[in-house]
Amino acid sequence: MSYLYVAEQGATIGIADNRFQVKYKDGMIKSIPAETLEVIEIFGKAQMTTQCLEECLKRGVNVIFYSTYGAYYGRLISTSHVNVQRQRIQAEIWKDEPFKLNFSKRIIDAKIRNQIVILRRYARSRGVDIHRSVTEMQNAHEKIKNFSNTIEQVMGYEGMAAKIYFNVLGTLIDSDFTFKGRTKRPPLDPFNSMISLGYSIMLNEIYGKLEAKGLNPYFGIMHKDREKHPTLASDLMEEWRAVLIDSTVLSMLNGHELDREDFYTNTEQPGVFLAKDGFRSYVKKLESKFRTENKYLAYVDYQVSFRKALDLQVNQFVKAIENGDPDVYMPIIIR
Repeated sequence: MSYLYVAEQGATIGIADNRFQVKYKDGMIKSIPAETLEVIEIFGKAQMTTQCLEECLKRGVNVIFYSTYGAYYGRLISTSHVNVQRQRIQAEIWKDEPFKLNFSKRIIDAKIRNQIVILRRYARSRGVDIHRSVTEMQNAHEKIKNFSNTIEQVMGYEGMAAKIYFNVLGTLIDSDFTFKGRTKRPPLDPFNSMISLGYSIMLNEIYGKLEAKGLNPYFGIMHKDREKHPTLASDLMEEWRAVLIDSTVLSMLNGHELDREDFYTNTEQPGVFLAKDGFRSYVKKLESKFRTENKYLAYVDYQVSFRKALDLQVNQFVKAIENGDPDVYMPIIIR
């Protein structure tokens, strides 16, 4: 299946001869067979024809809208996958405190373990001693497993591990891009700019997969409810942050696939953002990552792409809530 990213300002997306077409201002046309298109992601001021919108709704093609800088605006999606009974089960899980606590522990356990793997990979390649920091993260990890009796405690120890993780990352990035901590709205350096955009793209990948299974992306388990925020998508994203996004950004920056000229600062909107060519390179790299096959899922003995793995994990979540058993859910753990 195909994913279409449109970041060219002024482009028009239409449908003709059973193909989705993108017409750019310079006259260039890109087309994709309608049968293969799954998602359209639009960044900034591109247009869609009414016929194209109708075809997307008929075919169940998800259309996601972002600002030029990657801030999420909303999405177009048909209601063909709504499963009311499944959503009633999902809503009832909110009352099951043991389920929520154990599910949260499983997710954060995997998140911290994956973060440690990423740190060790890049520390080896750069000859940096991170033993003490890893030990501190492992201590937080053990406290989550053995001494956390509430989700608030789980998230507190997760926050401690995350702070250590990002502090260490700052020492593992090429000196041109070293950052001094996580900044979000706005991102204040290239690394934060890239991971924020990557997290937004991944969040909406998961959002679409949740809706495709008839789930409500706003009925979360671990994170607290927030107005207009898909909390369940945030929950299921945690185990993937380091695996998919952080590792991709580290690879590009340390591999000199981008340089400082690929970023700019907008005086009208404070922050650091990817310029056109850098944006295109990053999205291409992310898409390649999503398509990379692996054998990290413990419950399948064959290779699947990371994108397929995301889908299988949503299936696991469905089984967990329908069985009322958080142990059914097996987060991805890399090696």
